[in-house]
Amino acid sequence: MNNNDNNGNYMNNSKAINNKNKYQTIGFVLVILMILLQGFYGIFAYIDAFAFSNVRGTELFNLLDADWVKIYGSRTLFIALVLAYLLWSKHYQALMWCAAFGTIMPITDAALAIEAGAPMKVVIKHVVTIGYLLITFAVLKRAVTLSNESAKQNN
Repeated sequence: MNNNDNNGNYMNNSKAINNKNKYQTIGFVLVILMILLQGFYGIFAYIDAFAFSNVRGTELFNLLDADWVKIYGSRTLFIALVLAYLLWSKHYQALMWCAAFGTIMPITDAALAIEAGAPMKVVIKHVVTIGYLLITFAVLKRAVTLSNESAKQNN
């Protein structure tokens, strides 16, 4: 049988599958980078709360407050593990929403850094993170849309 009917349906399906795979691959890489960064931050917060707080732009004035940084670290590790599970199980739609909803963290971090008088490079890092999350959301949204369209065509 010919791989292409008179309307070119096989070629369209093949192109849709390739696009879906391309967006899923890009989304996979973007999420892996998020997982690695969150995991690093979580571990860093446990190892050296004082240095970590300086990197985040909200320096500790009292080492007794290091517990709060470690609490942050535990939640960050939780996020990394949830993202890793969702990626492993290919829940791209849930990952898409995690990226969108995750913007609340760098928005808050940027506001806190500004409030604390952190250097502008720290604030810019948080703004870049917002952009990264929005790009990740857009890529994953496209992957989910293409996957849904492919599923409809196969039914």
